[in-house]
Amino acid sequence: MKSKNALTNISAAKATASIFGLLAGLGGLTHGVGEVLQGNVASEELWIYSWTQGPIATNMGGEPGITIIPNLLITGTLTLIVSLLVITWAVAFVQRKSGGWILTFLSIIMLLVGGGIGPPVMGILAGVAGSGIEAPSTWWLKHLPINIQKFIGTLWPWIFGIAVINGVFLVIGSLILVYFFDFNNPQLFTNSFFFAAISLLLMIFSGRAYDMQKRSDMSRTMMG
Repeated sequence: MKSKNALTNISAAKATASIFGLLAGLGGLTHGVGEVLQGNVASEELWIYSWTQGPIATNMGGEPGITIIPNLLITGTLTLIVSLLVITWAVAFVQRKSGGWILTFLSIIMLLVGGGIGPPVMGILAGVAGSGIEAPSTWWLKHLPINIQKFIGTLWPWIFGIAVINGVFLVIGSLILVYFFDFNNPQLFTNSFFFAAISLLLMIFSGRAYDMQKRSDMSRTMMG
């Protein structure tokens, strides 16, 4: 009974924003470390590779990204700082007013200073999900039949569980595979990222329905 109540009390918006904001920040840290290790060298183009040697370079395509800072040491340092801010905000502050949009803003900065492509996109979508924390129901949900609303809401825990497994694999498992098993399949990691982006979009929609249904059930319980 307690586990069922615990699941019911979960805010889909907060859980999505916190977990995937955390994973986005961890992914950004990986980029930042590689850039710092390259040292005080100029980046001649907007497009950079965070790692130019080692398993990440050879087995994961070098972790590409963009930066508006023409120095890899500064780029990496800023990436580390912003990535830590993303982690801190996602874990501790995303439930605050406009917390989701601030997470999105931090993720955009992470994109511009060398945090790669995948982690910032994940953080941006996590922030969009977080914007739904305690937010009124969106118009499209209100205009859907109640049975369809409930069905969409029931999908969220399943999508969330699968997406978390994929996200942990993408951010943490991939590093374990390339460093300890010399695993070389960049296409698998690329597909994992695309799956993460699609599942986050699905979680944004299903999470709104889940939270809407939860609030409706709580209101009926209080009135009854």
